Amino acid sequence: MAVHERGLAVIRHFEGLRLTAYRDPVGLLTIGYGHTGPAAAPGRRITRAEAERLLAADLADAEAAVDALVRAPVPAERRAALVSLAFNIGRENLARSTLLRKLNAGDVAGAAEEFGRWVHGTLRGRKVVLPGLVRRRAAERALFLGEPTGVPGDPGPSKSCAA
Repeated sequence: MAVHERGLAVIRHFEGLRLTAYRDPVGLLTIGYGHTGPAAAPGRRITRAEAERLLAADLADAEAAVDALVRAPVPAERRAALVSLAFNIGRENLARSTLLRKLNAGDVAGAAEEFGRWVHGTLRGRKVVLPGLVRRRAAERALFLGEPTGVPGDPGPSKSCAA
């Protein structure tokens, strides 16, 4: 199952598209839409089509993680918020998160509140709040709850995503 269009809008907005490899805010070599794999080599340039292929592969990994870890039934937009989170924090972090534990226990509201805990990055050996992550988690939380995200390109909540 592909990620919902609203989740894709959130991911594209917050990852941005960079066709030349760069260091992200915590120093990871990155290219395309937040890809941190081998394609993100120093000085490497890719095409938009390559960036789309990398994004599709990275999304498939994030979707597989969500589908394997989430036991609670989730509407498409809620799943999309979880895919965006997993895309950014990784499967291992999602697997041991309180957010996942609360969601699988049926505590949707409690799980939604946990998005705000994932706003830190490590800079020069210290955990700091990254403003971009604060904005991203707010958009993911809104998506999770079926609310407007405020992200350009987000078509808005569907009638089928009542929380």
